[in-house]
Amino acid sequence: MTDHPSTYKAEDTNRPGIQWDDRAFLHATGDGDGVLDGAKSIRSGTFSELIRQIVALPEEDRKKYYIEKAGDREFHAEEISALAARSDFPKEG
Repeated sequence: MTDHPSTYKAEDTNRPGIQWDDRAFLHATGDGDGVLDGAKSIRSGTFSELIRQIVALPEEDRKKYYIEKAGDREFHAEEISALAARSDFPKEG
């Protein structure tokens, strides 16, 4: 899992493509962000694990959650579904 890229010799710091194994956090939509944002997450895991969890929900429930990963980047229901449909999305793991 790639939490923070290595700065030792600057190796492997900018890998191309989507980093499916990045650490990510599942949040409830509207949880308020803020200073304690990390403590409000429902679950953590790899980006691909959390995408699989969201797309396993009924479509009407998907918008109740979002995934946050590196750089405080938020992924919401529509984008999560599009990522799961990509040909390079890891089906398991």
